[in-house]
Amino acid sequence: MPILSPTLFSQLINVMLAMAAVVFVSLYFVNAGYGQFRTKHWGWSIDNRVAWVLMEAPVFCVMLAIWMQTGHPLHVPELVLFAMFQLHYFQRSFIFPWLMHGHSRMPVAIVAMGALFNTINGILQGGALFWYPNPDYAEGASYLTSFQSVAGLALFAAGMAINLHSDHVIRHLRQPGDTRHYLPSRGYYRLVTSANYFGELVEWIGFAAVADTLAAWVFPIWTAANLVPRAHAIYNKYRTEFGAAALAGRKRIIPFIY
Repeated sequence: MPILSPTLFSQLINVMLAMAAVVFVSLYFVNAGYGQFRTKHWGWSIDNRVAWVLMEAPVFCVMLAIWMQTGHPLHVPELVLFAMFQLHYFQRSFIFPWLMHGHSRMPVAIVAMGALFNTINGILQGGALFWYPNPDYAEGASYLTSFQSVAGLALFAAGMAINLHSDHVIRHLRQPGDTRHYLPSRGYYRLVTSANYFGELVEWIGFAAVADTLAAWVFPIWTAANLVPRAHAIYNKYRTEFGAAALAGRKRIIPFIY
């Protein structure tokens, strides 16, 4: 039985869309204080690895809990979308943090905000899959053979591959003990300065194209609202550190466009 009524679920979607607009504008003026933008002004911080687990695991757990609540009798499209979502967040919650190098820290305030968003997003995506699913999912496996679904699956796979490879590039910019800053230039970093963000944006556009629900489309909208301004800040930081010529025509997050 759904925890949220259809009315409350729709209202939650609308609130998240409104908040995405606020976040998008705000992040052009305030840099979220994690990674290379962390400062003491953000207050108490914890180990980066622990922070990522605490921040990302809630969405994996919420989605799993909603799936278990349904009793599991699902159509093939729902199972595929569930697997796509959980694959990404299993990697992001339980593998990615322990691949990190160095001894970075993350402000608790950022962790709390990230965990809150991920909890709400888990409710949105799980609710859209299992409480109020797209009625076309009843078509079963044939739903996944439409042009939109095939394109979405391809985008999701490509985006995840770009994201994982870009994270790998970032992790291996430095040798052990080296604390200098470097400009990444392998893979999609030859086209944009935030290739990992580009991959994640493509990934969730693909997911939304397959799911084809308003709640699913809220996710890439939020992803863009969060990552596009941060990619802008990273671009400006690289330009200040390495000079405009070093960027060699690269864009911020979307190749050849922005």
